[in-house]
Amino acid sequence: MAYTGIQNKTAIVTGAGEGIGYAIVEALLKQGARVILNDVNPQLAKEAAKEVSEKFNGDCLAFAGDAGSVEFIDQMVDFALSSFGRIDFIIPNAGITLFGDFLEFTPESFNRVVQLNLQGAFFLVQRAAKEMIKLKSGGKVVLLSSQVGIRAYRNLTTYAMTKAALRMMAINLAFELDKHHININVVAPGATLTERTRKEQPDYEGIWGKLNPNGRVGRPEDIANTCLFLLSDEASHINGQTISVDGGWTTAGKYPEDLN
Repeated sequence: MAYTGIQNKTAIVTGAGEGIGYAIVEALLKQGARVILNDVNPQLAKEAAKEVSEKFNGDCLAFAGDAGSVEFIDQMVDFALSSFGRIDFIIPNAGITLFGDFLEFTPESFNRVVQLNLQGAFFLVQRAAKEMIKLKSGGKVVLLSSQVGIRAYRNLTTYAMTKAALRMMAINLAFELDKHHININVVAPGATLTERTRKEQPDYEGIWGKLNPNGRVGRPEDIANTCLFLLSDEASHINGQTISVDGGWTTAGKYPEDLN
């Protein structure tokens, strides 16, 4: 489907060297947007940006670095402005998942998760919003939460806290930034087959295909298509909302141990 309001707009997508972030970049390039593709891995970012640019004959520039660092965020926004002259869309997709028993979870691990998942999203949106206000151009933000921010999951308390916080961030910013014509929504993926989840659980697709009510695991494209809609003019009256893209898991889905 061709959405309006995407072509010739500039987006920043973090954590986009592969997986969901890469699929979001693909969807944007396909619709004619210009993209700054971020990943913490310089080689992965460079290769991904080159590949997607050639595939869609579009403008995609790599900018590698730690998306949880406020200093780096400022550099990345400056790069986007110097490259394309404006910023229209922000998708802070970069995140880290650290499993650990609550009673044994260390301050070091806690800070790693919070810095990237929450601090990175907060300050990227803050800096970009300032530029949007300065340019009087408005803009759109899509935050990437998770079903783990909606339902409890063992050994993921810190991760779940950050993902739940992103949902409340969107609610508050929808209220605060609407007067500047900036709207912000959230996509909460369920079990999605990516390079990372395939490594974490070799039979990820088979297990979660059985657990999801719709009988299949999610694909990065499922998430990307929802993000694209929320960035489009067709979603202009949606603000501060969370859309679950989980095959119905939060309605009645089970956990892996339930298969035993």
